[in-house]
Amino acid sequence: MKPLRHFGEPTRRLFLLRTALPIIMFTLVVATVTTGLLLWSAIQTDSVAVSRQKSLVALIVSNLENGVAHDQESVTVWDDAVNALRTRDAKWIDTNLGSWMHTYFGHDEVYILDANDAPVYAFVDGSTAASSSYRSVSQMTAPLVVHLRARLKRGDTEGVTERVLTIGASDMAVVSGHPAIVSIKPVVSDSGHIAQIPGQEFLHVAIRYLDGGFLSLLRQDYLLDGARFSWANRLASAETSYPLIDRSGSTIGFFVWQPYRPGTFALFQLLPIVVALFALVLGGVGVALRAFRRRTLKLIESEGRIFHLAHHDFLTALPNRVQFNDRLADALSRLPSTGEQLAILYLDLDRFKQVNDTFGHPAGDELLREFADRLRRLTTDADTVARLGGDEFIIIQRSVAGEDEVKTLCEHLLETARRPFQVAGAQLFVGVSVGVAFAPRDGLEWVELVRRADVALYHAKAGGRSGYAFFGTEMDQTLVMRKGLEQDLRTALQAPCQIQVHYQPLYTADTNRMTGVEALARWSHVERGWVAPDLFIPLAEETGLVEQLGELVLRQACLDAVHWPIETLAVNVSALQLSNPSFAMRVTSILLETQMDPRRLELEVTESTLSQNRTECRQNIEALRSIGVRFALDDFGTGFSSLGRLQSLDVDRIKIDRSFVQGFGHSNGDEAIVQAIVDLARATGLSTTAEGVETQSQCDVLRKLGCEQLQGFLLSRPVPKQEVEDLIAGAARRASA
Repeated sequence: MKPLRHFGEPTRRLFLLRTALPIIMFTLVVATVTTGLLLWSAIQTDSVAVSRQKSLVALIVSNLENGVAHDQESVTVWDDAVNALRTRDAKWIDTNLGSWMHTYFGHDEVYILDANDAPVYAFVDGSTAASSSYRSVSQMTAPLVVHLRARLKRGDTEGVTERVLTIGASDMAVVSGHPAIVSIKPVVSDSGHIAQIPGQEFLHVAIRYLDGGFLSLLRQDYLLDGARFSWANRLASAETSYPLIDRSGSTIGFFVWQPYRPGTFALFQLLPIVVALFALVLGGVGVALRAFRRRTLKLIESEGRIFHLAHHDFLTALPNRVQFNDRLADALSRLPSTGEQLAILYLDLDRFKQVNDTFGHPAGDELLREFADRLRRLTTDADTVARLGGDEFIIIQRSVAGEDEVKTLCEHLLETARRPFQVAGAQLFVGVSVGVAFAPRDGLEWVELVRRADVALYHAKAGGRSGYAFFGTEMDQTLVMRKGLEQDLRTALQAPCQIQVHYQPLYTADTNRMTGVEALARWSHVERGWVAPDLFIPLAEETGLVEQLGELVLRQACLDAVHWPIETLAVNVSALQLSNPSFAMRVTSILLETQMDPRRLELEVTESTLSQNRTECRQNIEALRSIGVRFALDDFGTGFSSLGRLQSLDVDRIKIDRSFVQGFGHSNGDEAIVQAIVDLARATGLSTTAEGVETQSQCDVLRKLGCEQLQGFLLSRPVPKQEVEDLIAGAARRASA
């Protein structure tokens, strides 16, 4: 037996050393590697999840800051609010500007400041408070108020869009021991009919605490467990934080929460199974790794989608304003070392609004996507094409050799925009205007460079659209002058006697009898003197003031002419007026107010206005014609219409454009064109008026061609009311003699 015992020990030892130990070691190594891989995957997954939650909190805070300002605009852009503050209607102010903002939008504190920045109303802790309570926040809000007042005084509208109605100022701050968002908005007129001095508007100060109810929102709606606010970045076990930073870069405090850690959760779920089924550890590790890998990839992919959405336009997939700003800043920072230059091309589609109005926003979106694809094909990988919003695009063209290279790109842009777009089963024709600025020639500061490209774009549009312009220093001066003239026009529309109505008589061609007048707006500026209509009428149309101007002229003309012994009072109407659904009602109201006979009123519209074929235009024309108002087609032959379409236009009179009359005597066939217009008008029962009659020979030719009514400097220039009455009195004396 002893020899056997001696044989067995080496065998067991050999088995332990050669078989068991390697297997145990291999098993331990596999277990260690498996555990390490599981732990690493859990940490990576948790890291991605925590990073994503931080991005979510940043987005929530940003949206809340914008949301507070948007909430304010529901009551600050309102005529009633301006009037109530001026009259100090305490009950109205409390109900609409205080209690409503608290109960509906959750604003914790509200203050109203007058033009001297003195508080006139305060709402704190759910109820009206003494105005003196504003002192507790005045030191913090003062820089925002000063900044906003300065922007209002200089008429700064940067940031104002269809969604953002007014400029404002906002910041993070500590208010009454709470972290808070402070937002300040001016109280302005929504109709524009209330005159306000820029920079002296009432200011609405809204404060939304970022603890309390906001923390409940983070816990309940966004599943951020244990969300709390901490003044210091002291974290308990497994907590994470996100700093609240104000505009100056100072940290106010921190949002702290227990982040969801899918990796740790999964690891603890798998651990008992791994221990219990150690013999299957290799297979379990493979399955676990694949599961973890898939989960990690999904989280990374989700984070990638969030990043993409934050830096790209959702509709066109082009870089958005945020990414454009980053790329431009980076490109500009490299220019001093490379000695190269780049170009900024600011693009705006022409007639895009008509596409939306006629075919709907889905068609407009389809057109924008197609245009974005065309821009991609026209640019290189080194360039950046971005969509800023609406129908505005911008291009960074790098390594520009000279202006000729940019001109070539501009011409290609104009050409590609002119090609028809196949949208909603129809061919749509638009166009594009381009403004260009160069760096470093026009500056190296990105905000100023983009502004100058925008200024150049304005000049391209002013030159007739579907063109391009390079920035020049004189453009800034022209823009300043235009803004000044625009403000003067707004003031003139509110002041007495600046906007006057002159009248150009209309005479019969056969008897030379005055049968009517055309009312024309004239502007007597207090400093500039008489401002040319060719200057201020287009300005009124661009700024939306033409409706107010047109209504002023119509009312004054009806008051002046109501007792004149004439058959026709002609008044020009813009496309913007005729597209307003309430236009017919406003005209009817003026006729009733002035006791003017509707059958004597003749509204002059252009061919382009009638060619739009908008529902509102047709309804307004039908409503006014039903009460006897007549319509004349002004400047016939210069728009979209033709002789063949004349029968389909819903008018009573054709006004032959002065360009045909001035062409008499030349070999361009203008006499034959006028004859054709007169003959067709007579055949369709329409009257005719020739504009721009300046010589006796023109008068004789028009009378011979059969034109019924004449108008021009030969007969009379536009004159004020008193001179019209003198002409009427002189005609009466001659008739009785």
